[in-house]
Amino acid sequence: MFEKVLIANRGAIAIRIARTCERLGIGSVAIYSEAEADGLHKQACDEAVCVGPARIEDSYLNQEAILEAAKRTGAQAIHPGYGMLSENAAFVRAIEAAGLVFIGPSADAIELFGDKVRSKALAREAGVRVTPGSDEVISDLAQAAFEAERIGYPVLIKAAGGGGGIGMQVVSEPDELAAALTTCADRARAAFGDDRLYLERYIDRPRHVEVQVLGDRHGQLVALGERECSIQRRHQKIIEESPAPLLAFSRNSEDRRLSLFDAALRIAQEAGYYNAGTAEFIVDCDNRAYFMEWNPRLQVEHAVTEMCTGLDLVELQLRVAAGEPLPNEALRAEPRGHAIEARIYAEDATKGFLPRPGDVKTLRWPTLAPGSLRIESAIAAGSKVTAHYDPMVAKVITFGATRHQAILTLDRVLAETEIEPLVTNLTFLRQVLANEAFRAGQYDTDFVQRLLDEQAEQAAEAARETPAT
Repeated sequence: MFEKVLIANRGAIAIRIARTCERLGIGSVAIYSEAEADGLHKQACDEAVCVGPARIEDSYLNQEAILEAAKRTGAQAIHPGYGMLSENAAFVRAIEAAGLVFIGPSADAIELFGDKVRSKALAREAGVRVTPGSDEVISDLAQAAFEAERIGYPVLIKAAGGGGGIGMQVVSEPDELAAALTTCADRARAAFGDDRLYLERYIDRPRHVEVQVLGDRHGQLVALGERECSIQRRHQKIIEESPAPLLAFSRNSEDRRLSLFDAALRIAQEAGYYNAGTAEFIVDCDNRAYFMEWNPRLQVEHAVTEMCTGLDLVELQLRVAAGEPLPNEALRAEPRGHAIEARIYAEDATKGFLPRPGDVKTLRWPTLAPGSLRIESAIAAGSKVTAHYDPMVAKVITFGATRHQAILTLDRVLAETEIEPLVTNLTFLRQVLANEAFRAGQYDTDFVQRLLDEQAEQAAEAARETPAT
């Protein structure tokens, strides 16, 4: 096992990785920008190195400075967390060229799955159904128009080299295609340095289900359960849960679950994959599941899987990276109960989820029985949510014997949480949890927009009924 690990990330995920390192007796090194000299993630590690000014490109994405920090502190391995450089194949190769170990999959796997067109081709080779669409990137408007007609409108334009909903747009009519292609290419180029696009059939009111996979360098692979991530805003997840209500509330749920697991494992095997990865699927109204993409890293929502399995995925990542085989407790894990996670953001849900950075003067979390509540955050009283980075304040995860119990616990926690004077989405999260359709597990990726539309209509109706003064 490693003696010292550098964590090439910030915020809650850096703290979470440091926690596992501490438990295993592994020294941890934080990196931080000048804007986060007092950051909690810096304090959570044994050592810390400043890697540049506030601008993310000059600090947390500064590969040369990060590698120098690892060399200076004697770190043997680098954990990328999620986001940042976690899916950068060039960074992996630079780490290995420096004689260090990357705690994640191979550079080749990251490169493969970073290209959505190539990854879908691999899935087809593995016998897994993929969303119908173009088999190659779009070279010009004429090709896009031909493919859109073949696929059938509405179509979804997607970035070939990115994720997170960036560079994605629904096109309903042919005359919308040209402008949408330009917009998506511009966004993809700005976000990923890659303006390649492809088309997919737009699936109306889909469900988003993903499978957590773990593999070692000895050829062993395991699916550690599924998560449902259909509660999204702007293609960004805000509530995730495991097991997936889509499966729990359907016929032949176990057969469908095992079918998804089999598809995810076939893709991983075809790619020669190791370490943590997630196969993401879109499920249509007829319960047909289509492979969408593979995330070659730890997911933000990994905690719900940990709560249900009792496993520490970061520990397993470390052991796999050190060359160890997956232990029996991982290979034979049987998820139990139900876990649900809500992401608290500094944003205004009433204004299109506009980020609202600011100071945090008061922050109080409720306390519950061990095992029923987990909070992942890098914010405390006296902290500041800056405009430099993602406005996430915390992930709140609750566990219960049943889904109903987990939801009630999460709602209670959110109700008792105090974050002042920061504007957050706490109220909106509770509105989602209170919704009858959500409670019944009857939701899809359009749920948030429908809820906002209903609230807007109710407000307009109330205004119409209010007498003029």
